[in-house]
Amino acid sequence: MSYKIAIMKGDGIGPEISQVAESVINTIAKKNNIEINIQNVQGGDSSLSKNGIALPEETIALIKESDACLKGPVGESAMDVIVKLRQMFDLYVNLRPIVNLPNIKSIETGIDLMIVRENTEDLYAGMEFKINEGAIALKKTTKKNCERIIDYAFKVAMNRNKKLVAVHKSNVLRLTDGLFSEIAKEYSVKYPEVEFSEMYVDACAMNLIRNPKDFDVIVTTNLYGDILSDEAAQIIGGLGISPSANIGNSFAIFEPVHGAAPDISGKGIANPFSIILSVKMMLTWLGEKNKDEKLKNAANSIDKSIINTLEKKIMTPDLGGSNTTKEVGKELIDNIINQYE
Repeated sequence: MSYKIAIMKGDGIGPEISQVAESVINTIAKKNNIEINIQNVQGGDSSLSKNGIALPEETIALIKESDACLKGPVGESAMDVIVKLRQMFDLYVNLRPIVNLPNIKSIETGIDLMIVRENTEDLYAGMEFKINEGAIALKKTTKKNCERIIDYAFKVAMNRNKKLVAVHKSNVLRLTDGLFSEIAKEYSVKYPEVEFSEMYVDACAMNLIRNPKDFDVIVTTNLYGDILSDEAAQIIGGLGISPSANIGNSFAIFEPVHGAAPDISGKGIANPFSIILSVKMMLTWLGEKNKDEKLKNAANSIDKSIINTLEKKIMTPDLGGSNTTKEVGKELIDNIINQYE
């Protein structure tokens, strides 16, 4: 079976780390006898400058023809790229794994949790407008989207440690977050094996710092999930080791969660681990979707390569190392090759 992967390299350090990702994909595909065809697509500030639009129709068409998409970090036009793509492809799930990695300075060790974030509505639905001398943003919460994200989160919990907390602010936002809370409680009855609880978002923010090991799966709304996942990432060492997945019923986009970092663009010190971890998530998702054991094995090989590279303390300066982007990329690829020798 062959696969088409669209890669949007993005802005700033995006092209540098995307090049490492492309090399890793090509290497792992060759070693596992998987046919993967990569199609580079335009998008972001660079496309806006060149084409007058951040997300060209040609890009959308090529992504639609693909089996999955890997997106590098985008600059100021992020709202016009990833938010539009999430809504266009109905990518209602945002997955943010928070896992300790070797030799990465962190607040706490032994952390392995998953944040499941609703990805298409809430305050990110794009419904805001000016009024007199101020502005209003509408918070959209629908029964359908609450049900499907909560059901997805319970399924994730069933495959982990069967523990889930629904995070909201229903004591203040009684209708919108109240609906989310009501549906979470309804679905908890359908999954009696899962230890279910609820937590207000401010309490969750505090407890993530105080007792991060108490959490296994968190399900929450769009804005809260965006904030809490970045906070949780910092606990394990920062956004540079934090991947993400935007998943719908039949398509998914994977991306590093950090920004384009224009201040270090072109200096050769950009950290590629977040995008490589996103590649791992992409191959795992494709493997499960297509029941392709080769893809699952490829994802496991990438995971081993990341662990081995970090155990050797080969990392970029932001992680406390002294290596370049290319040196980290070479080590990742060498580790993959060595697994098949």
